Amino acid sequence: MGMTIIEKILSKHSKYGIVKPNENIDIFIDTRAARDFGGANVVKNLKDNGLDVADPKKTYFTFDCNPTGSDQKYAVNQHICRLYAREKDITIYDINAGIGTHLAIDSGLAWPGSTFVSTDSHANIMGAICAFGQGMGDQDIAATFAKGAVWFKVPKSVRLNFTGKRPANVTAKDIVLNLLHIFGANKLLGFSVELHGEEMNILTLDERITIASMGTEMGVIILLFPPNKLIAKYCEEKTGKSIELINADPDAQYEQVHEIDISKFVPMVSMPGKPHDSVPVSEVKKTKIDSAFIGSCTNGRMEDLRAAAAILKGRKAAPGVLLKIVPATDDIWKQCLSEGLIEIFKQAGALFSNAGCAGCAAGQVGMNGKKEVTVSTGNRNFPGKQGDGDMYLASPDTVAASAIAGYITTSDDIPEKPALFETGKSSGTAATGVSKKTKEPKPTEVEGRVWFIKEDNIDTDMIFHNRYLTITDISQMGQYALDNLKGYENFAKKAKKGDIIVTQKNFGAGSSRQQAVDCFIALGIGCIIAESFGAIYERNAINAAMPIMTYKNIATMELKDGDNIRVNFVNGTIKNLSNNKSASIDKFSDVQFEIFQNGGLL
Repeated sequence: MGMTIIEKILSKHSKYGIVKPNENIDIFIDTRAARDFGGANVVKNLKDNGLDVADPKKTYFTFDCNPTGSDQKYAVNQHICRLYAREKDITIYDINAGIGTHLAIDSGLAWPGSTFVSTDSHANIMGAICAFGQGMGDQDIAATFAKGAVWFKVPKSVRLNFTGKRPANVTAKDIVLNLLHIFGANKLLGFSVELHGEEMNILTLDERITIASMGTEMGVIILLFPPNKLIAKYCEEKTGKSIELINADPDAQYEQVHEIDISKFVPMVSMPGKPHDSVPVSEVKKTKIDSAFIGSCTNGRMEDLRAAAAILKGRKAAPGVLLKIVPATDDIWKQCLSEGLIEIFKQAGALFSNAGCAGCAAGQVGMNGKKEVTVSTGNRNFPGKQGDGDMYLASPDTVAASAIAGYITTSDDIPEKPALFETGKSSGTAATGVSKKTKEPKPTEVEGRVWFIKEDNIDTDMIFHNRYLTITDISQMGQYALDNLKGYENFAKKAKKGDIIVTQKNFGAGSSRQQAVDCFIALGIGCIIAESFGAIYERNAINAAMPIMTYKNIATMELKDGDNIRVNFVNGTIKNLSNNKSASIDKFSDVQFEIFQNGGLL
């Protein structure tokens, strides 16, 4: 039986000639990276556990979350990484370099068929060049730094076959927003997804990066593009390696195959709060905006900025509308300078900043304020992620056109005179302090009071908001658990040790932050049970020995808030002690049980 693309890549990096879905295997990682956000905790994990770096030449730090070093706590964490890098002879892409995942592609640290991990939850952007990339938590990355390998569950594969011709007004961002409209945030949860068809084959590298970068928002492990000759040539020039084109075997087995007519795609935007809540631009046209942002790992490439410049040339942002532009890397910044794009942006009234992640990181260019309406090319608009206002997601074309118009619109429908604000009316709508864990026998059965949270897609910003990410002491994290989830702002004050959380699909979607698990550990939560978990969150919980379990159907238990339940991790049983009704859930895997009994991965 043949293999899919992901199976081929993982098998070549394991001791097995053939790998199959759901197998837990150790895989060798070609490139291991940690960012300024999370990097200090990686260093702490290594030092606390007496671990060394397996191969400094394959190990990197990338400082892209706070490229100005303007936050004191970020600056401290960055310097912790710098000192460790000097000690171990590790290369740093410092605050003047740009986004780590883009640097990995452009500097030849990743190539078709390679493996790459980072503390960046968008490391699966490597699917753009048909490489395996994964965002992982601090413990995973520390283990990878130390071993050069990490365990991974081989994902099932889905194949998307694109037919028809792409409409001229549909950009790469529109493609992925159309896919989010079709599949949402969890219909492809945990799958490796291959994109096939002539329109996919002719996409440029920058376009592939845009689409691949939002695989995380779709809940997939990775969106994989089979490389064409142009992509292979680019990677050969960057790596000096001879690149072998990778494709699935003709008899590869897929869990699902979907036929998608790209000719029906239209320009799209994501509604505030949910990247997967995408609608045609026509449904929100003329929504007044306060600001516009172009950048992020999704749309900060050269082609994105050229497209924006073509629309902005000879025009100005509408009065009162603040336009912010941030390139993905410093090389792109320099190219904008040499091509005259910076002059166009400045003449249009834009703030053009140094390279980095920008608005996706707290305190950086691209954030908005309460009641501020922003249209952005970012990949996430979870509540509070880029500020307290409303954040619409769109393509660079749509954002540039909207900045000029003063309201959301497309590049073919920019008014002669911009919309103005009405007077008197507002717009629309250093790592410290955690002691080492000691190995103690862990109970395989727990009892506790239930918090039944009936909501899908609870993301990590709702669980542990990014404004608290500089906290490294687990004992200080519990007080902030779920305080950004509507209706549960006081969860931490009401929760008791041993309580059990029961929820629905895709719990822990979004970021790679370990704190979204550790905050529950700090509170003494006994177990989290969900219909499914975000892929990175699931790994982080297992690695931290936080008991998590999944179910297919627990309706027979007639569960409600406040019930007391008993959960057995080994047998996969759950009993409602309030009414004596039981159900079966998925028991611990061997890997999960081993890590749980060990007290954690490290």
